Amino acid sequence: MTRSQEPDLTGLLSAAADGDREAFTALYDLTSARVYGLALRILADRSHAEEVVQESYLQCWQQADRFDARRGTALGWMMTITHRRAVDRVRAERLHRRRSAEYASAGAAVPEPPVGEDVERRDEAVTLRQCLGLLTALQRSTIEMSYFGGMSYPEVAEHTDTPLPTIKSRIRDGLRRLRRCVSEGAS
Repeated sequence: MTRSQEPDLTGLLSAAADGDREAFTALYDLTSARVYGLALRILADRSHAEEVVQESYLQCWQQADRFDARRGTALGWMMTITHRRAVDRVRAERLHRRRSAEYASAGAAVPEPPVGEDVERRDEAVTLRQCLGLLTALQRSTIEMSYFGGMSYPEVAEHTDTPLPTIKSRIRDGLRRLRRCVSEGAS
């Protein structure tokens, strides 16, 4: 992401702060590969990185009005949120492993995470898988390469030998269908 693209991100973040979902979608499209890449580098676990990315974007959406362009760039602000969440996840995992080891050495059973959270995560994962299944094969594969594989849109275009505008359209249309399906499944 070049410095010349930053005003676009700032404007999109500002529009998102006013509740503009399309602006937030565009912001996601422009930044998600970088945000996911950062989370994956810190966590070294795809599923944890995906969760952190989802949590980070939710926080960005909810707190977009708190962004102050005088203090830094929109991308920098978003990456800071992601970094903090990823580091928090690493710390939580270390604490869990340490406690598990302590319980094991003491011969005690390791407490399980709250059941409600586990059930909710499984329900969300099932809904997402079902919604992914409704996409065309081309939409699904380009979204998987971009968001789960950490590839940039130009990298997806090169990998699939497809023009970049076509890749962008497929991903955008696929994300719209996903968003609509997930929101219908969540309600």
